[in-house]
Amino acid sequence: MAVAHTLGSPRIGRDCELKCAQEAFRQGNLDEAGLRAMGRAVRAAHWQAQSEAGIDLLPVGDFAWHDQVLTHSLTFGVIPEYVRPQGDGAATLHTLFAMAHGGSVDPVDGKGAPVGETASWFDTDHVYQVPVFSADQAFQLSWTQLFEEVDEAQALGYRVKPVILGPLTYLWLGKAQDEAFDRLDLVERLLPLYDQIFHRLADQGVEWVQIDEPILALDLPQDWKNAYERVYNLLQRAPLKKLITTYFGGLQDNLGLAANLPVDGLHIDLVCAPEQYPTLLDRLPTYKTLSLGLVDGRNLEGCDVDKAMGVLRHAAERLGDRLWVAPSCSLLQGSNDEPKRWLAFAVQKCQEVALLAKAVNDPESTATAEGGAYGLAKAS
Repeated sequence: MAVAHTLGSPRIGRDCELKCAQEAFRQGNLDEAGLRAMGRAVRAAHWQAQSEAGIDLLPVGDFAWHDQVLTHSLTFGVIPEYVRPQGDGAATLHTLFAMAHGGSVDPVDGKGAPVGETASWFDTDHVYQVPVFSADQAFQLSWTQLFEEVDEAQALGYRVKPVILGPLTYLWLGKAQDEAFDRLDLVERLLPLYDQIFHRLADQGVEWVQIDEPILALDLPQDWKNAYERVYNLLQRAPLKKLITTYFGGLQDNLGLAANLPVDGLHIDLVCAPEQYPTLLDRLPTYKTLSLGLVDGRNLEGCDVDKAMGVLRHAAERLGDRLWVAPSCSLLQGSNDEPKRWLAFAVQKCQEVALLAKAVNDPESTATAEGGAYGLAKAS
């Protein structure tokens, strides 16, 4: 049976309620408990919308108070000294917002800390907080929101797939304090954190984890390519089935590398790079699940159903139960503009994914599913 899943959902809330709560928090008009409660409400609403649209496996951990890279920096303990909690103090949302917007971790004193550097999230309009690494960088698990979100979603009865930024993409997106320092040298120090996270998720009953490695769509230096084989051979020992996700482009010269990584599944973007499908299918190991990103996660236009179904029918014959269907990338893209409109279309894209999966799983309903997806596409 083809599995319908998504790589991530919008975060802002239908009526910008999360953004309003964040502003109130930063101004001292809402406490941390109140802001966290709003976050739980927004996450629950988005999980419900995806589930009702027909998504089988829901992303968890795609939510962020600012951006996903900053969330990972907090998770891994990559916190600037000027906002680092003293002693054994735990990081709080005040820590996160001080990293994102400058100011102090003191909710009363909003002065004293610089704003960190930001950069574009690949070729989108979204930005992320650039991690800054030192040669003596130490990593430690200092932010446990991912595990809390898994508990939240499971308590609501959902089957979940936690989302985490891959170690090499995370290091690639950062910068070194010392120009002579190679941040790739940090990867062996970072991997124990991933092992710790995977074990904890396994203890929570998680089966699959989504590891985002979008830099595999870039022209990488040879030392970074070599690191991929080393890193994922080490992570192979950790529990959980691992889905490597790539997006915003094709794998190009990294196709063979990505296809043969020792993981359980691979997601490819067939909207940006449909030409990679035949070659990848031929090179994919027979044990590995393939997730096809056939619904455009960045464009409000509907799916080309005829084209998608042609690919899916072929893939189903070759892969059987190892076939997953998804948007090309996270549905986060565009969510800062006209949130009501974007959320509506995000739901539509989930419905298209679900209808395509249904058409593959139940050939007798193919005509109905195609007609439904075509109606959704035309409505856009």
